Amino acid sequence: MDGLPGGSTSVTRVIKAGWLDKNPPQGSYIYQKRWVRLDADYLRYFDSNKDAYSKRFVAVACISRVAATGDQKFEVITHNRTFSFRAESDVERKEWMQALQQAVAEQRARARLSGTYPLGARGLEQPDHAGSLELRGFKNKLYVAVVGDKVQLYKNLEEYHLGIGITFIDMSVGNVKEADRRSFDLTTPYHIFSFSADSEPEKEQWLEAMQGAIAEALSTSEVAERIWAAAPNRSCADCGAAQPDWASINLCVVMCKRCAGEHRGLGAGVSKVRSLKMDRKVWTETLIQLFLHLGNGAGNRFWAANVPPSEALQPSSSPGARRRHLEAKYREGKYRRYHPLFGNQEELDKALCAAVTTTDLAETQALLGCGAAVSCFSGDPEAPTPLALAEQAGQTLQMEFLRNNQGTGVPRPDSTLPLEKHYSVVLPTVSHSGFLYKTASVAKPLQDRRAREEFSRRWCVLSDGVLSYYETERTVTPNGEIRASEIVCLAVPPPDTHGFEHTFEVYTEGERLYLFGLESAELAHEWVTCIAKAFVPPLAEDLLARDFERLGRLPYKAGLSLQRAQEGWFCLAASELHAVFPEGPCEEPLQLRKLQELSVQGDNENQVLVLVERRRTLYIQGERRLDFVGWLAAIQKAAASLGDTLSEQQLGDSDIPVIVYRCVDYITQYGLTSEGIYRKCGQTSKTQRLLESLRQDARSVRLKEGEQHVDDVSSALKRFLRDLPDGLFTRAQRLAWLEASETEEEEEKVSRYRELLLRLPPVNRATVKALISHLYCVQCFSDTNQMNTHNLAIVFGPTLFQTDGQDYKAGRVVEDLINHYVLVFNVDKEELRKQREEVTAIVKMRVAGTASGTQHAGDFICTVYLEEKKAETEQHVKIPASMTAEELTLEILDRRNVGVREKDYWTCFEVNEREEAERPLHYSEKVLPILHGLGMDSHLVVKKHQSMEAMLLYLASRVGDTKHGMMKFREDRSLLGLGLPSGGFHDRYFILNSSCLRLYKEVRSQRPWSGAPETSHRPEKEWPVKSLKVYLGVKKKLRPPTCWGFTVVHETERHEKQQWYLCCDTQMELREWFAAFLFVQHDGLVWPSERSRASRAVPEVRLGSVALIPLRGSENEMRRSVAAFTADPLSLLRNV
Repeated sequence: MDGLPGGSTSVTRVIKAGWLDKNPPQGSYIYQKRWVRLDADYLRYFDSNKDAYSKRFVAVACISRVAATGDQKFEVITHNRTFSFRAESDVERKEWMQALQQAVAEQRARARLSGTYPLGARGLEQPDHAGSLELRGFKNKLYVAVVGDKVQLYKNLEEYHLGIGITFIDMSVGNVKEADRRSFDLTTPYHIFSFSADSEPEKEQWLEAMQGAIAEALSTSEVAERIWAAAPNRSCADCGAAQPDWASINLCVVMCKRCAGEHRGLGAGVSKVRSLKMDRKVWTETLIQLFLHLGNGAGNRFWAANVPPSEALQPSSSPGARRRHLEAKYREGKYRRYHPLFGNQEELDKALCAAVTTTDLAETQALLGCGAAVSCFSGDPEAPTPLALAEQAGQTLQMEFLRNNQGTGVPRPDSTLPLEKHYSVVLPTVSHSGFLYKTASVAKPLQDRRAREEFSRRWCVLSDGVLSYYETERTVTPNGEIRASEIVCLAVPPPDTHGFEHTFEVYTEGERLYLFGLESAELAHEWVTCIAKAFVPPLAEDLLARDFERLGRLPYKAGLSLQRAQEGWFCLAASELHAVFPEGPCEEPLQLRKLQELSVQGDNENQVLVLVERRRTLYIQGERRLDFVGWLAAIQKAAASLGDTLSEQQLGDSDIPVIVYRCVDYITQYGLTSEGIYRKCGQTSKTQRLLESLRQDARSVRLKEGEQHVDDVSSALKRFLRDLPDGLFTRAQRLAWLEASETEEEEEKVSRYRELLLRLPPVNRATVKALISHLYCVQCFSDTNQMNTHNLAIVFGPTLFQTDGQDYKAGRVVEDLINHYVLVFNVDKEELRKQREEVTAIVKMRVAGTASGTQHAGDFICTVYLEEKKAETEQHVKIPASMTAEELTLEILDRRNVGVREKDYWTCFEVNEREEAERPLHYSEKVLPILHGLGMDSHLVVKKHQSMEAMLLYLASRVGDTKHGMMKFREDRSLLGLGLPSGGFHDRYFILNSSCLRLYKEVRSQRPWSGAPETSHRPEKEWPVKSLKVYLGVKKKLRPPTCWGFTVVHETERHEKQQWYLCCDTQMELREWFAAFLFVQHDGLVWPSERSRASRAVPEVRLGSVALIPLRGSENEMRRSVAAFTADPLSLLRNV
């Protein structure tokens, strides 16, 4: 039989080794020289003293006796086989015989002491898995047994029972991977064993068993022996199996391998499973002491206090039975010992805060298991949480227990939470091996392409959290190693970046960069996946499912905790940045091409990457320069435009390309009244330079008056649209649009346009609407700019349809879309009114001029107050045309470092001092038109909306869509020139529905089926509800009958204002009416989601040496603008 080459030695102590002549089994007189090795368990012989794998082995436990048979000869006799050897001398023969006889005697003595009497060959261990497999290089199937940390090969089942095998493989250097449907490879540094099973399911069983052997081989018993020092920890807390080598670090119980698999299935929110033998870095001295104090004794006195004998687990219990029992025990808390305070949350939290300052760990365990909140407020600002109290009291074991239980849930019998992915087998430590091509490590970013000649072929082994690389597969000592715990980033450059087509980069804490390469994409992906699994913690394991370009950990500041930097895990995949933070829920990925800002602040030694998305800001610190430079370049590249198509551009919140938004915004600000806008062409060189900068990074381009002419900007926009590879209306649908323009019936034509609009891709559809909306505004000023609808169509028809003026129908489509803008795009009257107000405000402000003279497109500075109008609370804010009331509110809170808690309803109010009334702005309202309408006695203030919670509760509980009831009513005669005879308040009946507010003078009998009084047939007055502005408060000189009133303003289509006053009998009534108005006016969206409100950062004034505010524009520019505004605050509004 052919030998199996290699170069390893067993870790078992060798009793004797040397060269012997062996007589072959056929009994020939020709002896063959063999290297023979004897240890406490096996007698093995090899072809060479350098071979790792034997030709045959005999279990010492199976040897019956050893006898001399002539000159220098001796026999090793088993139950039915005899092995004949010849030594060089009688002295050497005697030494071999004595060593063998002593080994057999010691083996039998150990068997008697342990009391084991196995079936078959005495001393053989029961295998974890065994059966027949085909092995490449052998004609017949072999019998293979997985025993502990070894895989043993036998000729057949009979020899297995006799204890006579071919060789065994130490799995501490092994790795298994699938080859094809039924085959798999067992790879070691010395040989590749290619096995084939009879079926695919059987192959999966073998893979699982061998992976378990790898885990066993890489383990150590030091921690287990210490934890087993406590008697209850020597058996599984759940089924009682002996020598459990797994544990739940938050439950503080020790369990066997089978129960550990089911604990993993419960999810980390219930049980955090770790190995006593493999996860050595987890087991700090404090954690070991915690298990010695609590462990299975205290754990089962609490969790298993009421287990019926019929429901108890046994070591032989099935996986299904284990799963049901453990879910009942730990997820539902079915068998726990209930604490006397159970059900009283406040008292549980108080008791926990008291317990953590003592040594009573069992009390802390019982309180947390019965519902006490691990992060409850203690009432002490200096030590606000139980963890802080324990630290203050010096209770290190309490601190360890509390930390391990952060993020876990409370057991609930009626839990309806979805179960996490179930794992029936505990996954072993990641291991992998194979050849990689490697360059010398460097301490600076790779700027140039590395040629193929710069790579060296190395045998690489990833095992036990260490990536080692060797000169060859036979080399014992590695050239170097990279510890997984020191890896901070793993990057995958695009194919063909370097001499090898597929490469990946490994960055370490020591500021070193390692570059590896392979030709095979599949092999490279396997290595990247295994390395990622080795250094990414379970907290961030979901990131591994992404097809990432970059993966690693970085210091960051975000959310409401900006006092200190924390370390988070980040994954860059395409144009999304996924983040996993140590505390809090899973974050939504940042859409990098939709960022409002991407900037780098600070000096070279203290850089901060600022990412601003709608409602949240993330600060990533460059603590380690080498990997930070890589992250910065990768994020900037991902955030830039990826190509020439619309969907590959940087996008705004409404899926409109930033390049389109920038140009439209600038022309709206500075070009609406410019004669011949869009018809006149800009300078070719300036247009080209501007377009190139916009295409490269439109987000960073700030168009300023005096630096860019409106004709250059309009030409850049036209050229961008004309050069789109697929066109704005797409090649596939272009002809259909042109054909639709020939439809004679206008109504049918509009219907056809709307149908075609829905067929466009989302980005194209949003861009078409934005562009036509802009052109609609341009033609509104045709008296000044000379660009009516027809003239705009002549310019944009050939541009959008890329016809070069050869088809007149292109212009007709554009003309139709502008003329029928309201119908084609479903623009309601309210949206149209707001759009007109915004444009009017911008044009009026443009005419009035500004003191600074170098404002960004659409920006305007105003004063906003925090909580009340005082000099010390005022803030000067730049208001872009797109800023909403919510964004303004959060901007003010950010500046004053005000945290937003769960039920803090911070709102921006429009305060009218003359009318003694205020109006909370809806969060989606645009601020700029409101500023345009503010009088000399009005201002904006940000403060808490005290009634919002009550209003939301009312809206959640009310039935029906209408609101009706009696209120006291008075018209404003100063505005109307008429009014009620007495000029006072009178009772009137009001009905508010989804479309209008109706006033009735009389109330008749009550309708029995509706519960509402019957009113006169025709209302005395009726107003469209969406055109009303409702202010809280009524001025005192009108002598309102109650203090719970509001002022309502209605602006007619002729821009005539009507104003009247309403009073309710109670504060609750006032809140209900006001909530109903908000609900109807904004289609039920009264308040944004809590998540979006809370996700906004509350930045410090500075982050290290970096100024964080303002985020938009330079700090000097903001100071100049504020200085000009402070000198004459009303100059911007005098002519409005």
